Amino acid sequence: SVMEFFTDSTLRIILGLVVGAIVGSFLNVCATRIPQGFSIILPGSACPKCKKPIRWINNLPIISWLYQVGKARCCDFKIPFRYFWVELFTALFFGYLLFGMDDLRNWGLLICGMVFVSFFIVIIAIDSETMTIPDRFSIGGALTGLIFSFCFPELHGFSIEPIFIERLSGLFTGMTGLLISSAILYWIGAIAERLMRREALGQGDVKLLGLVGAFCGWQGGLFVIFGGALIGTALLIPVMVWNKFSGSVDGSDLEDHIGWGMEVPFGPFLGIAALAYFLVLQDFVDSWFDGIISNFMLIFSNI
Repeated sequence: SVMEFFTDSTLRIILGLVVGAIVGSFLNVCATRIPQGFSIILPGSACPKCKKPIRWINNLPIISWLYQVGKARCCDFKIPFRYFWVELFTALFFGYLLFGMDDLRNWGLLICGMVFVSFFIVIIAIDSETMTIPDRFSIGGALTGLIFSFCFPELHGFSIEPIFIERLSGLFTGMTGLLISSAILYWIGAIAERLMRREALGQGDVKLLGLVGAFCGWQGGLFVIFGGALIGTALLIPVMVWNKFSGSVDGSDLEDHIGWGMEVPFGPFLGIAALAYFLVLQDFVDSWFDGIISNFMLIFSNI
């Protein structure tokens, strides 16, 4: 029975890995076609170089890329590594989500988690390659978060079987998170732009924080802003220092390497921080913010 199936954590993980790999394959289609303005439904999968249709046996998520060693069977086209990591991480994250679902009543939270992960996997993939975040994912994701906040208020810590007032409270929490998160990042970018006298932050990142806030509340939004900045700093500074002093970059290809003053996409770092918060750190971060608020209230109550 369904109940017996979900009591077996191993079966849940296997189901999550399989479903995640399939969803990851679809996310790759989105990441490839949407920035180019193509349909994600038609035509079917074909080789980007020779345009030959890809047989289903050569289009299996994860397995085909590994078996073909990242090369097309029809020609010498090298399949980007992005195809592999999108499918792999979507499978791992879905497996993790299903592993944590030992109660069928949590199906609403499971749906929210799968949708949230899918949004950010495809956003990271697209922004990494094009330095753009399509509005259908940022704004559309934020609206989805608000709908889920009403339909599944357990997303924001309310009961699994909510009454109507809890649904309204969930919607209010999502809306508050959307407005506070995007507003804070907007003003950070505006101040940085005044100081640097150049655009410091794209509006796509601001709208992306609306997505985070709608799903995670203002606590998640604040964590993602500063967590994303910390992750970006930790990853980029060593690379820039290496490029600066290693002597491995000559003048002919300097523009192709990460360097001081070069524009880099911020969305992937925000996405990594968002996934870390939603999947692992949410309870810890929210408890920390609750402690800070309690301390402030205690201080002001004694004044």
